[in-house]
Amino acid sequence: MLKIKPNNIISLIILISTMVNCNSDRPEFVKNPNIIIIYADDLGYGDVSAYENGILNTVNIDKLANEGIRFTNGYSSSATCSPSRYGLMTGIYPWRNKEAKIITGGSLIIDTNMVTIPKLLKQNKYQTGIVGKWHLGLGSNKINYNIEISPGPNQLGFDYSFIMPDTQDRVPTVYIENGRVVNLDLDDPIEVDFKTNFQGQPTGKANPELLKLKWHHGHNGSIVNGIPRIGFMKGGESAKWSDIDMADHFLEKAKNYIKKNKDRSFFLFYSLQQPHVPRTPHPRFEGKSGMGPRGDAIVEADWCVGELYKTLESEGILENTLIIFSSDNGPVLNDGYYDDAVEKIGHHTPSGGLRGGKYSLFEAGTRVPFISYWKNRIKPAVSDKIISQVDIINSIAKIIGSEHRSLDGKDLSELILDNSGNGRNELIIEATTRIAYRNGDWVMIPPYIGEEISKNVNIELGNSEYYKLYNLKNDPSQKINLSNKNLKKLEEMIDNFETIIGKKFSYAKDSILE
Repeated sequence: MLKIKPNNIISLIILISTMVNCNSDRPEFVKNPNIIIIYADDLGYGDVSAYENGILNTVNIDKLANEGIRFTNGYSSSATCSPSRYGLMTGIYPWRNKEAKIITGGSLIIDTNMVTIPKLLKQNKYQTGIVGKWHLGLGSNKINYNIEISPGPNQLGFDYSFIMPDTQDRVPTVYIENGRVVNLDLDDPIEVDFKTNFQGQPTGKANPELLKLKWHHGHNGSIVNGIPRIGFMKGGESAKWSDIDMADHFLEKAKNYIKKNKDRSFFLFYSLQQPHVPRTPHPRFEGKSGMGPRGDAIVEADWCVGELYKTLESEGILENTLIIFSSDNGPVLNDGYYDDAVEKIGHHTPSGGLRGGKYSLFEAGTRVPFISYWKNRIKPAVSDKIISQVDIINSIAKIIGSEHRSLDGKDLSELILDNSGNGRNELIIEATTRIAYRNGDWVMIPPYIGEEISKNVNIELGNSEYYKLYNLKNDPSQKINLSNKNLKKLEEMIDNFETIIGKKFSYAKDSILE
């Protein structure tokens, strides 16, 4: 029998350990990393300078892109915000849910029995939080903002929530923390209506002399901080937010959440309000972009990303945190206010040369910045594989060892972490209840009734009485409709499309824009 001396045993253990470490491409990482999704609002494919299609400078987002994986075929599920957030949270296409439309003071559109990203992670012992824009509805009937509001984010799996209910341009202009309006004086209750104004309350339409920011379309309701909003609001004076301080307020809440939960696995949905209208960057960012408030709001958002990064670094948890950065839909310039977004755009291209924008079935509506970053775990790369935000929940499930798989999502965890494996073969995209289909390099847009270009926002919507067929590899700007030249491919695309959605789908007469 071979006898090994104790000293030799120790040497052998050290040798084996060294060999294992030498054969490893990277250090070991914990099974359950912290996960942060940073979700911009109306940020276009060309608005991030790492995508090399615009002239804005986004140094902090670029750091994530250049040191992580930058996806050039990353998609939101919709060209508007409420549906895309539904798809992200559930991994289910929003067109499957008739309630998943742009919300204005409406009820929660996610069933509380459904599995969501925060619920999935909470079930796997994560602490879960959301800070920022919500816009997925609240309650189940008319919302009473003067009592605890439920159901909402806390009933969908978030342990902590600090949100704006809908959007910055909608009433009520208050923050809600864990179901209750922040700083509300019950002797001054909040009343909200989206059809009729309250007696004696000034509006953007009736009182233009009170405005700091003039409305172009749709935003002529109650005036808060000199800005006219969508809808009418009375009361709640002590609870109203300061628009110019909003980014700082959300950032501080996000940083505090990270510091409080740094010793356990956590999920943070950091939902930025920029560059959605009204664009109200803090005065210290005014003029930084040279493109007016929209550009300055993007510079402000980029700074927020950098500050969040510094917090992870200073708390010693950066190397144990997976960050996914994306946007809810594509860009829009004039989205309801005269704020010089059109006049000062210069040579910048928010869409990155893609056709369309927010509200559109063309590529710029849903192809958005999409970045994965994990310091020293993810190696720098650029991927042209197709990936959708509906895939994030299944990919996270695989990363943490969960068996959950959503109806429409794909497990693309290898792509997100290692830039390996295949992306999607096909994808359904949605814009204001209309849907289109991508398969490989091809995109097919069915015929839809309605205006081809929205007069208010000056964006091509994708409506036409004929089918449209494009090869994105040869024609990324979708200039050449091949539907008449390649009937065989068109028929193939229609068959595949109908296999997914069924043979009956609605032809939208009017596209309701936000």
